Amino acid sequence: MEPSTSFEQYPIRTVIQSNVVSLGIYGLGIFIMNTLGLTFSILYALALLIFEYRLFRYHCTNCYYWGKTCGFGKGRISAVLFKKGDSSKFCAKKMTWQELIPDILISLIPVVVGIVQLIVHFDPAVLFALILILFLTTTGNGYIRGSLTCKYCKQRELGCPAEMLFSKAR
Repeated sequence: MEPSTSFEQYPIRTVIQSNVVSLGIYGLGIFIMNTLGLTFSILYALALLIFEYRLFRYHCTNCYYWGKTCGFGKGRISAVLFKKGDSSKFCAKKMTWQELIPDILISLIPVVVGIVQLIVHFDPAVLFALILILFLTTTGNGYIRGSLTCKYCKQRELGCPAEMLFSKAR
């Protein structure tokens, strides 16, 4: 049997790096949505809050890292906000591509809006934000998940629906 390479508590530098990428995507998304007007950026920010609430409430509470420092720091935050859930629910859940739609839309909506805005009225700041959000969403998230978080995740060893979904896709 191969020895475990998972973290019981992730290093703070990993938490910082993963949150810089996530918050960067969120901030750039809000900036791009603001090109449509303040109402759209506020609606997008509210959607982000709902997305994060759903994650903390229905996923983090059932995760091995609830109350611990996961790669994103959300296990500790979830423990402050919510009671511990049932770990078997985390492992039993089967993830599908349809369930990833909210995650994909977090980046896709601002990207589409940014492209349309560039066609309607070219703005170098929007172009820069668009390039950066695409970079963070693809390369940034790929690095965070592939090299810093999922690779060392104890929950992955116990059973992770996302890992099962992505390993089937390979």
